[in-house]
Amino acid sequence: MAQNQRVPLRRLRLRLRLRLRLWLLPTLLLTAGLAGCSATGRLSGSRPDPLPLPPGITVAFNHRAEARYRSPINGQWRSGDDLEALLLEAIRSARRELLVAVQELSLPAVAEALVERQRAGVRVRVVLENTYSQPWSEQHDAELSPHLRQRKQQLMALADRNHDGVLSADERQRGDAVGILQRAGVPLLDDTADGSAGSGLMHSKFLVVDRRLVVSGSANFTPSCIHGDPDDDRTRGNVNHLLRIESAALAAAFAAEFTRMWGDGPGGRPDSRFGLAKQQGGVQELWVGPTRIRLLFAPHRRSDPNQGLTLLASVLGQARRRVDLALFVFSAQELTAGLAQLQQRGVALRVLADPGFASRSFSEILDLLGAALPDRDCGLEAGNRPLARPLEGVGTPRLARGDKLHHKLAVIDGRTVVSGSFNWSPSAAHQNDETLMVIDSPLLAAHFSREMDRLWRDAELGLSPRLQRRLEQGRRLCGTGRMRR
Repeated sequence: MAQNQRVPLRRLRLRLRLRLRLWLLPTLLLTAGLAGCSATGRLSGSRPDPLPLPPGITVAFNHRAEARYRSPINGQWRSGDDLEALLLEAIRSARRELLVAVQELSLPAVAEALVERQRAGVRVRVVLENTYSQPWSEQHDAELSPHLRQRKQQLMALADRNHDGVLSADERQRGDAVGILQRAGVPLLDDTADGSAGSGLMHSKFLVVDRRLVVSGSANFTPSCIHGDPDDDRTRGNVNHLLRIESAALAAAFAAEFTRMWGDGPGGRPDSRFGLAKQQGGVQELWVGPTRIRLLFAPHRRSDPNQGLTLLASVLGQARRRVDLALFVFSAQELTAGLAQLQQRGVALRVLADPGFASRSFSEILDLLGAALPDRDCGLEAGNRPLARPLEGVGTPRLARGDKLHHKLAVIDGRTVVSGSFNWSPSAAHQNDETLMVIDSPLLAAHFSREMDRLWRDAELGLSPRLQRRLEQGRRLCGTGRMRR
C-alpha cells in the first residue's frame, strides 16, 4: 500500500518540476540571452552552458538557438534574444540624455519609451536617414517606391492591433513611431539637415545613454530587423546582433560623432555634417576594462589611408588560423585577393553572405567562387577579377523566405571581433555614415563564433542552385558579358 502511494507522489513531483521548469524557462532564457549566454556541445534536453563575457560588454543575437522569447508582433514563442527588450531596457535607464542615430526607427514601443524619458526630463535627440524620417501615416502610396510601399504595408499591419484589417485613427497614431516622436516634440533631424539631398546613407545604428552606455551593432530599430515582418508570420527577422557596452570613453566617442551630425539641431544653423563633410579622422583606440576596442566612423575619401576597407584588410591580414565572416553585403574587390592569400597560407575560412545579395552582379561572393555575372545591361563590374581557383568554405545560409542575413561581422582567430553598421563595400567606406568596431576579446569572440556555427550548420556552400540559375540566365542573355570601364 505504501509502495502504491509512493508511485503517484513521485509522478506528482516530476510533473510539478516539469511545470516549474516550463514556467521559468522563458524568463531564464531571456535573461541568459540578454546576458549573452549560449551553449556548445550540450546534451539534448540539458540547459546550455553559459559563456563568460568581458567586463562591461553584453551581446544579443535575435536568432540565437539557445534563447527564447515571445514575439510582440504575433505573440508566438520563438528562438532568439529580444533585441527590442534590450533597447527598451537601455532607454528606460536614462536619467540625463539619450542620443539615437539609426537608419530607421519604426518600433512604436521604442518611440513611446523615448517620449516617456523626455517627459521625465531626459534630453532626447534623434537622427534618422531621410528616407525613413517622415511618418508613414502621412505618406501616399502614389508617392512611394515599391520598397517603401511594401514597408508601409508592413507597418500598417503592425499598427492594426485588433487585426480587423482596418486602421482606426487611434491605431494610425499609436502605430507610427516617427509620428509618435513628432507629436511629442522630440527633436529629430535627418541627413538633409546640412542643406544637401542627404549622404549616401545615414546608416549608423547606435544609442548613447547618459554618456556612459552605448548600444550598437547591425540592427535597425524596426520590426523586420528584429522580430520579423508584421504581415508574414513565417519570417523571424533579419539575422542581427546588438552589443551593449558600458564605457564612458566609448560613449564620449559616439556622442562626438552624434554631435557632428546634429550641429545646432532642428531650426538652427545649417551646420550639421554628414558623409564626407564630417572629415573623419582615423581609428580611435579605447579600452573597456581589459578589452581593446578600435573604433572608426565612416566615410573617408578613397585616397584617405584611414578608410574602413584599409582597416578591414589589416585585420584580416593578421589572421593565422581561422577567419569567419557573416556579411549582408560583400562588394569590396580589394578584400577578395586578401582572402585568397589567407587560404593559400593555410588559414581556414568560413564566409557566408546574404543569399539575396550573393547573386548580384557586383557580389564578391561570386568572385570567391570563381564566377562572373553580367548585370541587366550585360556589363561586368569594372575591375572584376573572379578567382581562378575558387575558395572552399564560401556560401549562403538557409533563412526563412523574406529574412536577410544582416550581420556585418567577422571573427579572427577566435580572438578578434569585427562589428558595426559597416557593410564590406565601397559605399560604406566612401559615402555612408557608418560605425566600424574591432574588438579584441577571446571571451566575446566565443559568442560570435557560436553564432557563426549556428549559421554554418545549414549553409549551402559553393554555387547554390539559386546562384547556378542566375549564372545560367546571365549566360543565355549576355554570353560572357563585357567589362565596364
